[in-house]
Amino acid sequence: MAPHPRLPAPPPLASLLEQGRVALFLDFDGTLVEIASGPDVIIVPERLAGGLQRLSDRLGGALALVTGRSIDNLHQFLGPLQLHLAGSHGGHVLAPDEAALREAEPLPEPVTNALAGFAASFGLLFERKAHGGALHYRARPELEDETHSFAIGLAEAHGLATKAGKCVIELVWPGADKGGAVDLLIGQPPFAGAMPVFIGDDVTDEDGFAACARLGGFGIAVGERPSTAARYSLASVKDVHFWLDL
Repeated sequence: MAPHPRLPAPPPLASLLEQGRVALFLDFDGTLVEIASGPDVIIVPERLAGGLQRLSDRLGGALALVTGRSIDNLHQFLGPLQLHLAGSHGGHVLAPDEAALREAEPLPEPVTNALAGFAASFGLLFERKAHGGALHYRARPELEDETHSFAIGLAEAHGLATKAGKCVIELVWPGADKGGAVDLLIGQPPFAGAMPVFIGDDVTDEDGFAACARLGGFGIAVGERPSTAARYSLASVKDVHFWLDL
């Protein structure tokens, strides 16, 4: 595994488990699957869902997927999962039995209409989510500043927050972040008392890294993006799969 330019590789997972219980919080895009040109054209390895279930069983259920995607969208790619799932950046959190641990309201209709209209006007992709709405500008990177300015202004006008990622900016309810998902889940029986580890590749994962560090664990940044809160790094999605033994 190639080293990160700033952070060392993490100790093997098996070594961590020899020292005590570990709770894993895993981002999806750019961490478990490769980034694609759009959210609906990702390629998901056939073995991924089964591998995650086996890993969760190995950890006594202390594994959660924490993603900006909606949980419904995640199910489309992974099928039914007996895992803790935190979608919409932590705005919607489900237990393995699908009991809701947190569920935000949908965005106001005027907000989703404004996002859809902006996307249509500039040739961007608008991703409508159950608890948020995202503007993807990977096909028009020259519109990054204009897209961010529009989204931030719209969020401020409606008392919402924004989450920026790789060629995407999303409007969400305040407090819907990945660190909040970690804080919520670490109190659940499978996670309580375990050392929390968050693995992610994007800016939105920094909140998860910071929460795990505060709780006695650490974050693992994926890829070359500099991280302010992770302790370790892995170079690629392939290296994440290898580290997790998926």
